[in-house]
Amino acid sequence: MTATILLQQLINGISLGSLYGLVAIGYTMVYGILRLINFAHGDLLMVASYAAIYGVALFSLPWFVSFPLAIAFTGCMGIVLDRGAYKPLRDAPRISLLISAIGASFLLENVALVVIGGIPKGFPRPAMFAKVIDVLGLRIQVLTIYIPILTLIFLAGLLYIIYRTRVGKAMRAASVDFETTRLMGINVDRIIAITFLIGSSLAAAGGIMWALKYPQVNPFMGVIPGLKAFIAAVLGGIGNIVGAVIGGFLLGLGEIMIVALIPELSQYRDAFSFVILILVLLFRPTGIMGEPITDKT
Repeated sequence: MTATILLQQLINGISLGSLYGLVAIGYTMVYGILRLINFAHGDLLMVASYAAIYGVALFSLPWFVSFPLAIAFTGCMGIVLDRGAYKPLRDAPRISLLISAIGASFLLENVALVVIGGIPKGFPRPAMFAKVIDVLGLRIQVLTIYIPILTLIFLAGLLYIIYRTRVGKAMRAASVDFETTRLMGINVDRIIAITFLIGSSLAAAGGIMWALKYPQVNPFMGVIPGLKAFIAAVLGGIGNIVGAVIGGFLLGLGEIMIVALIPELSQYRDAFSFVILILVLLFRPTGIMGEPITDKT
């Protein structure tokens, strides 16, 4: 493998890992507060992608209007998901929340299948994202550069919210102890709703960028990216936002590089991610940056 090809694959891996990391943030935010693995989170990628498509195709909106509206719509869907599937089970056994999350995932997928149909739809890719540039002999699609930059911008904005705003302080308090947070006069349900809003919006942004990178949308498009984002969150340390992004970068790089170095393993690319999950759970369950987490009431 030449140095040029190696560098090309590294760039591709960073871009893919950025998408995993961006979606993984939502998993880790919800887990940090509710101790819940929101398995419906990946399906929000699909919701955002379809919302963006219909904004452009049905309502004739320009992409720079349709895409933000799709993100906002999906963020609101996250709140609906919390209110409908999780809030009624706050005091139920943890397994009930997990089953509800799986059910919500199936519901979103099958509603999309019935309402929209199972035939894949092409995603409208604006010309500015399809442009290819030459850099040091490399042919790079500009979208490949935009994705990690946008991911880091979103991460910086989220860290500012968490560590520099009252809402962020309330989130951190709720992640430690619900009852004490309530005694301090903080509306925990409101904080959880905001958490779902932010996490779902980031998943929507990741979903739209995924659809721009792989411009074909179907009701089950969020399953594999969602699972890999979950693996990234576990790898980085679920509950740790920076760790989720680092885990995403590492997972994306690992996937791309193993295929680049050993092309015969390309058909086992998805299996690589699940092997990583098993190894992490066996040898470092808290992930790279995670800390042991205790239950809270």
